[in-house]
Amino acid sequence: MDPARSALAGPARVGVLLAAGSGSRYHGPTHKLLAEFRGRPLYEWGLEALAGAALEPWIVWGAVDAPTGPEVAVLHNPRWAEGMATSLQVAIEHARRVGERALVIGLADSPLVTADAWRAVATTIAPIAVATYDGARRMPVRLDAAVWDELPTTGDEGARALMRVKPALVTEVACSGNPADIDTLEDLRRWNSSTNSS
Repeated sequence: MDPARSALAGPARVGVLLAAGSGSRYHGPTHKLLAEFRGRPLYEWGLEALAGAALEPWIVWGAVDAPTGPEVAVLHNPRWAEGMATSLQVAIEHARRVGERALVIGLADSPLVTADAWRAVATTIAPIAVATYDGARRMPVRLDAAVWDELPTTGDEGARALMRVKPALVTEVACSGNPADIDTLEDLRRWNSSTNSS
């Protein structure tokens, strides 16, 4: 058995939204995370899903920032331009400071990921638990403290890089919902007008 499986934490208590990127493919009048999606800013949908999953919400900002309520832990990534891995490291460093032993990570630009998906991944005890949709691995992903030291510190890959080289650490969790990212103005218009969230 891999040593990473020897001392796993229980269900994750914290859900982290990564929101630090520049959104360079989105050519709207605001940063994409501040754009209106079905009546409110895009990033708020992820916070609502975390609340529905009874997870403590953290959000990592970088290129932009946005107001959140006092119940949300706001983390800042000054190195956001170096890639998503740096935002993941900001969350992990904070988790170590406050004594958390597992995190569930998702993207702030995936507004249709459900609370049920977050909850299912959070409660799956494994070094890495990853949501799947129709068999495809997507976010969110649960990362136990046992694997934090093995995650990349720079670049645009987080847990995906580790999952490739150590597949034995990974447990897949079948989820309902839609993991689509809103990357472009066309994506925003498409999903704004669609009534199908699955």
